Formats: sequence, C-alpha cells, structure tokens
Amino acid sequence: MKNPFGSFKRAAAFGAITLAAVSLQPLSSAQAYSDNGGPSTRVVGGTKAEQGEFPFMVRLSMGCGGSMYAKDIVLTAAHCVDGSGDNTSITATGGVVDLESPDAVTAKSTKVLQAPGYDGTGKDWALIKLDKELDLPLIKAADSDAFNKDEFTIAGWGADKEGGEQQRYLLKANVPFVDDATCKKAYDNLVEGEELCAGILDTGGVDTCQGDSGGPMFRKDDSDQWIQVGIVSWGEGCARPGKPGVYTEVSTFAADIAKAAAEL
Repeated sequence: MKNPFGSFKRAAAFGAITLAAVSLQPLSSAQAYSDNGGPSTRVVGGTKAEQGEFPFMVRLSMGCGGSMYAKDIVLTAAHCVDGSGDNTSITATGGVVDLESPDAVTAKSTKVLQAPGYDGTGKDWALIKLDKELDLPLIKAADSDAFNKDEFTIAGWGADKEGGEQQRYLLKANVPFVDDATCKKAYDNLVEGEELCAGILDTGGVDTCQGDSGGPMFRKDDSDQWIQVGIVSWGEGCARPGKPGVYTEVSTFAADIAKAAAEL
C-alpha cells in the first residue's frame, strides 16, 4: 500500500459518522488507515443530499459506504472488509441522510464475501449479508459498460476535504467520466477493464474521499432509473487536479457479484 500522501484506498476509521462528495487530501498516517489496516476515504466538493434522494445508500460501521444490492445484502468494497466468512461485527445504517436521525434503520452483518482473488489491486468489491431485510429501495448493478460514460453522481458520509472529518449528513456531487488512456497518465497502476475513473482533471475540487470507500458511483439509465456503475475504491489524495478518483467497474464483475449474492 502506498503512503497516505500517495495513492490509497478510501475507507475511513471505525466510528466515522459522515460521508460527502469531496476531493481527497493528504492525511496523517493516523487518519489514513482504518481499523482493518486499509487507508480511508471521503467525498469532497459536494452539497447535502435531500432526504430520500438516494435511498439505496447505507453507511457501514467500519467507516465505509455501501449500496443495497438486495433487501438483505449490501454491496461495498473488498478493502473495507477483512476476508470472507461469518461476521457479526458490522452495522449497516440506512433510510436517512442524517446518521443521527431517529428514523434510521439498521441491521447487523451475518456473513461477508470478499471478491475471490482480491489481493489489494483490482477486484475491489464485497458483499455483506444482513441479519434481516431492510425496507429500502435497491439500486441495479450495471451489467454492461453502456453507461460507463458522460457524468456520474457520487455520494457519501466521508470527509469533505483531504484530511477532513467524516460527515453527519450525506453529501453528493457530480463528476465526469475519465477514459482509461487519460487515467493511465495519472496512475500507471490502473487495472484497465476492472477500474473506472472519474473526476475534474484540470481543476480538481470534486471527488470521493476518506470514508466514502465502498459507496456507489451511479447515473440514470435509459428508463431514468439509477444504475450503479462504480464502487468507490482509491485515488491519490482527494480532488487533486490531474488525479481522478478510481472506482471498481461494476459491469466487469456483475456476473460474479450476482453469483456470490445467490450463494449468500
């Protein structure tokens, strides 16, 4: 793993309470690493989401985001979890933009399935099985690359600036697609075909950041419904010019995710 002032995963420390769409900034070594040993992340340059705007979003107690893949399954990032197997330590919170709202709904994890073969590079997805169904809308996972273009929405309770604090309220922002050839100029270790880039290259200023890891990057499909095209994974700092955010390309792993969910 690179040092916190270079490329790092975007998971936050346990107990962080907010997620926002923001640029990544340098963190101290204490801030950059979560309890499970991975670095942290958040959203920069965002605005508060409206209640009910992204009802498929959930906050995970280890300091990551996630999306409702099924009524009792959350899709998140592989680097947010510590392997596969029985796990009752994670709490998923959803149904609200304010994490302190009494209207929040919660569920505990029972099992975790980390992407088979995950070694810290690419394949950054995982599923968390919950102990009960949550009455929350689901977001469809893209099963083709048809929507890997144009502009995406990012959201989270992560830091609102590089080195910043986790957020109480859900933040949102829009970021443009960055093609692989351009992204490779920023990151020569980009795993083409498994990772998708997005961000404002010339000025920076908008990005996911520490605490946003595992959350969805999404857009509208041809039916005007939200579809998830990415999972917040990593980047160099937060919202730096020339350094876009890197996201797991959901369409590449759609079949694997569906198979894993069925097994859970």
